Amino acid sequence: MRIACPACGATLSLDAVISHDGAREAVMIALQLPAPLGKLLVQYVSLFRPLQRQLSMDRLATLLGELLPMITEAKVERNRTVYPAPHEYWRQGMEDMLAKRDSLTLPLKSHGYLITIIAGFADKAQAKVETAGEQGRKYGEIKHASLATPITTAPAKKDKKPRVMPDAARSAISHFTERKNLDGKAG
Repeated sequence: MRIACPACGATLSLDAVISHDGAREAVMIALQLPAPLGKLLVQYVSLFRPLQRQLSMDRLATLLGELLPMITEAKVERNRTVYPAPHEYWRQGMEDMLAKRDSLTLPLKSHGYLITIIAGFADKAQAKVETAGEQGRKYGEIKHASLATPITTAPAKKDKKPRVMPDAARSAISHFTERKNLDGKAG
């Protein structure tokens, strides 16, 4: 049975792949990787192919072996800092690199640029979380500050019923109006 590489189009026997140590290791590693990343990973690894030669199976196994722990652990280390690296970051990072293929110096020598891109995604995500946290703290401070200030507005009326005049006030008013009428002035 012959198989074809989706990245470079080279064909070879499946028996040859299985019998070759590097090829067998590459296939085993590829089977452990998450399915959505498979196609992108093959295209990404093609960026390591020397200009005048094919990528050897040993080199392919090495490249995949370097990526597998980072992908499965969902983290990368860059400049002694560990960054979260969910599958979405890997997908976006490989897509970015493949889109910039023409501006890259090929063949790639390491995964450094991909790791830098992924670390950048993690930094941006962390910055969003921190910004949201700061805004939440500001809102919380304003909210608490507003609770500490005295209320200067009139309280809202609870019901629309007319108020009943107290009897003492009613008698005082009627006494006053009767007195005016007794003095001869119309009221």
